[in-house]
Amino acid sequence: MKNLRLMIAAVCLCALGLIARPAAAAETKEIVLWHAYRAEEKTALEKVIAQFNAANASKGIKVTTLAVPYDAYADKISATVPRGKGPDIFIFAQDRLGGWIEAGNTVAPIDFFVDDALRKRFIPGTMEAMTYRGTVYGLPLNYKVITLIYNKKLVPTPPKTSGELVTIAKKLTDKKAGRFGLAYSYGDFYFHAALMNGFGGGVFGQGTTPTLNSPQNVKSVEQVMKWVEKDGILPAEPSSALITSLFNEGKAAMVFSGPWFLGEIAKGVDYGLAPLPTLDEAGGKPMRPWMTVEGVYISAPSKNTDAAFEVAKFLTSDEAAKVLALEGRQNPANSAVYSDPKVQADAQLKAFRDQVDTAVPMPNVPEMTMVWSPATSAMNSILKKAATPKAALDVAQKAVAKDVAGLRKK
Repeated sequence: MKNLRLMIAAVCLCALGLIARPAAAAETKEIVLWHAYRAEEKTALEKVIAQFNAANASKGIKVTTLAVPYDAYADKISATVPRGKGPDIFIFAQDRLGGWIEAGNTVAPIDFFVDDALRKRFIPGTMEAMTYRGTVYGLPLNYKVITLIYNKKLVPTPPKTSGELVTIAKKLTDKKAGRFGLAYSYGDFYFHAALMNGFGGGVFGQGTTPTLNSPQNVKSVEQVMKWVEKDGILPAEPSSALITSLFNEGKAAMVFSGPWFLGEIAKGVDYGLAPLPTLDEAGGKPMRPWMTVEGVYISAPSKNTDAAFEVAKFLTSDEAAKVLALEGRQNPANSAVYSDPKVQADAQLKAFRDQVDTAVPMPNVPEMTMVWSPATSAMNSILKKAATPKAALDVAQKAVAKDVAGLRKK
């Protein structure tokens, strides 16, 4: 009876607020991360996320990941994120950044979080790719560039200049036998950009004014046509499948390509990587491929911005970069990781790191989407000898200028 009276009294006192109730458990903040990685890249990312979750369990932050098929990824972000139905953070290359920002309510600005110390974490140029109209919208996670990939059996020492490239390639070319000293997708504007930028050209001038038919761009196309027609070191109309086949069969001594190509190389081929050659025809300036940078972005509608930024910051840390590099076979934008002995000893990682010093961030403005089709048509016309480089680029210039003017009126 005494115990019953004590229990009743306790309930009454608790109801009056005179006895404190037990503190509620800290609410867990679930951060949803979208990405398009597969295989070893996916495994490495999940390992890093597991490390973050273990380190932040006491803070009540937990990250869950969702792998989205790449072909549908960009459209899925555009359709779901502005409506608040998407992830808190997502990983994507910078080429869509400007369009998403202009569309609104997709990517949150993060200038408030980014201090000088954090900026210095990254390889120069990668932060530029995450910046749109002077505002930072993401943290650079990793990058991709094309470089020189060569068959060591055929090319013991890779060329350092375009003159050396042509000399070596001519000796190894036998068109009747289907052998070529060099093979790459020179009709693809993405791959051609290394020459275009090397000659001092580019897609846009001041602001987003198109410059497709600039003298520098014309010279760059004339250069590749010289390799095709006069020097005869390149196969006609090379497809990705043809280039892979030629290299694996020992019928292409050198290739200009990126990290994605390495997974297609046959096991028996002893290959090496080296920086793209400098251009004798451009005063010794280096070929400058485009650099695509995958960034970690915070969704504008996210209700957990602070926690989401902590995740982004961890993903780009030295600790995470080492896992992504050695286990995910990616090239992190984190600069310090390349001082790690294991990373330094990795020839593949080192080669792409060396190449990125001369790379140019691919434009992240919405106008860039209007360049691809006219530029591709121009390259096709030139290769089929339906138009001169100048005439074809003039047509492309008019088309892009018209589309850009139309966009600005909207």
